[in-house]
Amino acid sequence: MYETIQILHSYLAYVALAVLLFAVANAITGRVGKRIFNMNKDLRLSLFALILCHIQLLIGLILYFISPNGFSAIQEFGMGGLTSAARLLAVEHPTVNILAIVAITIGWSRHKKFVEGDKKFKSIAIFYGIGLLLILSRIPWNQ
Repeated sequence: MYETIQILHSYLAYVALAVLLFAVANAITGRVGKRIFNMNKDLRLSLFALILCHIQLLIGLILYFISPNGFSAIQEFGMGGLTSAARLLAVEHPTVNILAIVAITIGWSRHKKFVEGDKKFKSIAIFYGIGLLLILSRIPWNQ
């Protein structure tokens, strides 16, 4: 079961990152191009990115508690006994990615309060962009 969830978490990460990157690029081009916020395209793209990131977080949390590299590593070695690679998987990766999902969720919630497309695009671009940068900063690329 662990291997299946790990593979799902790994492959879904690429899909979630691609959609999130596309949502950020769409929001930036919409703001720069002074487009009207389209409820079909722009709203759905942002919502799809939000949903995929939340699904990825849930799968990651399940993986965190069943993986030998997650919570069990902290229990076994303690916080001081973790190597830098183990600390990345057990502490930094989950913490920073939870903060990234919080930023993305704040961006989604803020954009709903605005009527003007410019402010909607700005909110999505800033908060989804922060979330994207945080996620990219803590991906264990070498593993």
